[in-house]
Formats: sequence, C-alpha cells, structure tokens
Amino acid sequence: MRPDAAGPTAAPAPVVDAAALSKSYNLTAETVQAIRGIDLTLERGEIVALVGASGSGKTTLLNLIGCLDRPTSGVLRIMGVEVQGLPEQDLTAVRRRHIGFVFQDASLIPTLTALENVALPLAFGRSGDGAGDPRQTLSRVGLADKGRRYPNELSGGERQRLAVARAIVRRPALLLADEPTGNLDQQNGLRIFALFRDLVATDGLAALVATHNLELAALADRRLHLRDGAFIAHGGAV
Repeated sequence: MRPDAAGPTAAPAPVVDAAALSKSYNLTAETVQAIRGIDLTLERGEIVALVGASGSGKTTLLNLIGCLDRPTSGVLRIMGVEVQGLPEQDLTAVRRRHIGFVFQDASLIPTLTALENVALPLAFGRSGDGAGDPRQTLSRVGLADKGRRYPNELSGGERQRLAVARAIVRRPALLLADEPTGNLDQQNGLRIFALFRDLVATDGLAALVATHNLELAALADRRLHLRDGAFIAHGGAV
C-alpha cells in the first residue's frame, strides 16, 4: 500500500452509548433507585420509543441522556465523548451542540412570536457552527406562514410542531422527546410522529421518544420498555 493510501475508515461513534447507567435519589427515609443498570445504544437514522407506566423512570432516563442530570454510576457517551464527569460548562456545551428537546407542554415563550421562539436557541451558540435558518426550519414543520403568530394564536398541534422546530434549529444529532403527543388528539399525535420520522430519515439524527401511546410506539424502529427503572423488553415488541 502506498504511504498516502487511505486505510479502512473507522465506524462513527454511536450518538448515545450508555453502559450500566444508574440514578438514585437519597430521600429522608430511603434511597430511591430511579434508573437501574441501563445499557443503551442509539445510532443515527433510528427512532426509538421508550414506553412504561408513570414512575417507571422514562423522564429520569431522558434527563440523564440529555445531560440535564448526572448518573449516580455508569458511563454515558454522547457522540463518542464521555460526559458523566464533565464540568458543568462543558456539559452545557454538549447539550447545545448535539441535543434537541421536545416536552409534553411545548414550553414555548408566550411573549415571543413563532419565529422568535425558533430562533431563541441560536442566541446561545456561536455563529457559523452549522445551525439552521429559523424561517426554513418553520417551513420544515409546516408553519411557514405562522412566523408572526404568538403561541396562544396557534392550535395545540401547531404549538407542538413549533416546539419541534425550536429543538432542531441547531441541527442536533439527538432528539429527545418526553410525551410529545400527550396533550394532542390521535391525528395530531400521528402527525408529530411522522415529523420525527421525516427528521430521522432526512437529517440522519437519532430520536428517543417517551410515550404512553402504544399505537405510536409501534411505529418506531425499536421499542424499549421500562419498569421500575430497568428495561424489561427490547426490540420489536413492547
């Protein structure tokens, strides 16, 4: 082989790689084990549904993977970077660069227009770092003509699509959604899930969606079932 010949290309790191991830909370009378020894890998181009009853640990797991909370033990890598021991400033940088969040209540700023809500995450990042255009992002979620509207002037489904636009404007590698269709009717819920599917296919991101809706969960590439903070089923069946 010539000295300048290219060798085999290393496979890209998973978007999420968690090993033996656990989280406990010390209460006055007891220690609550919210997450127990979770192993999880998420790759680009897949959408994974996280299902389980209330209190099963779904939100806690999303918060750990989203770097909003730190595990008690275990290893968590985001885009190949081990994050559980990073200083807070570096952890914040990982969130801003790689992760988009969608919550059940949309969590929009009521005094900002739709366009301003989408543009808000860009105010906290560096220019020229690959972020998208807010107007184009609104168009991607079917709200091109709603840029001047305020959240209270939008329907529930439109508000949630606006929340998705805000989550993806920085072009994250990972989209985390916590019961994003919980306040929507079935038709709008299906529309949100179809939007996630399009983003995964078009942008090559990974999406982890916590949901109580088993019909929507069945549309994911994989379903992961949590009970008492641990997985009880993997793969194609809930």
